[in-house]
Amino acid sequence: MIASGLTFLETAANPYITILGKPETATLRLNLAQCFNGLGAFVAPIIGAQFILSGTEHTEAQLKAMPAAELQQYLAAEAATVKVPYMIIGIVVILVAVLFIFTKMPDIKEAASDDANRQKEGSIFKHKHLVAAIVAQFFYVGAQVGVSAFFIRFAKFAANMPEKDAGILLGAVAGLGFMIGRFVGTFLMRFVKPHKLLAIYALLNVVLVAIAMTAKGDVAIYAVLAVPFFMSIMFPTIFSLGLEGLEGGHTKLGSSLLVMSIVGGAIFPPAMGLISDATHSIQMAYIVPAVCFAVVLWFATKGYKLGRVI
Repeated sequence: MIASGLTFLETAANPYITILGKPETATLRLNLAQCFNGLGAFVAPIIGAQFILSGTEHTEAQLKAMPAAELQQYLAAEAATVKVPYMIIGIVVILVAVLFIFTKMPDIKEAASDDANRQKEGSIFKHKHLVAAIVAQFFYVGAQVGVSAFFIRFAKFAANMPEKDAGILLGAVAGLGFMIGRFVGTFLMRFVKPHKLLAIYALLNVVLVAIAMTAKGDVAIYAVLAVPFFMSIMFPTIFSLGLEGLEGGHTKLGSSLLVMSIVGGAIFPPAMGLISDATHSIQMAYIVPAVCFAVVLWFATKGYKLGRVI
């Protein structure tokens, strides 16, 4: 349900932001708006660590040794911890919806297009840079979800860190870095072209993930924690570069396709899990986000201008 709601929200909000002002500053506006997404990335893991993670950690051997009734009681108690936080999230979402109902938003009117105009627009896939952006977004979201989703397990494997400590670090360092990265990236785009900044950030993330895969202890952990800072601008920048130059119905359809590409977040983390199981090393599984960031680097250097005169 949450994923469905977020999909509708992203499909409506992102193109709305891109057309609210001058086309040349669309990427900057979208990054600024999504800075507040970073605030959630900062706060949520800290709250989750306090109210969802119990701090009770059993080894696989201890779980197997538990009587069936005790094991079920333990699992039920662990699962029940998500109830209150998610009820609060639901209430907040309802309040935000009410706020939007009573807030007057700028009305963006488009000229109605007849059948002839629709045929003139042709296939959406003629925009090769949009296709490249869809591919890049698919890989990026896979990396974003995988890096964070496996961090607590990664911290345990690389430095034997307790899960609560890892959860707090995920919010206080990675989440805060993600939020600050959005504001810093938005500022830097006043002086550096978006595709160049995207390329620099993608390259740095490839290097950081490589360090995380090969180092041990605090070095590996802080290499992973630094990744979200450089992930911060990727989603809105890929999104905006993909829609650049599109008009009419193609803008809306292109936006929908870019949002649909977030399915990468459902595909790459299981792949990481399979690699981790096969190699008995969660560090080796981080080869997946390394490849994903390499695809983003390709888009930032070549893919964004495919089929276009830049």
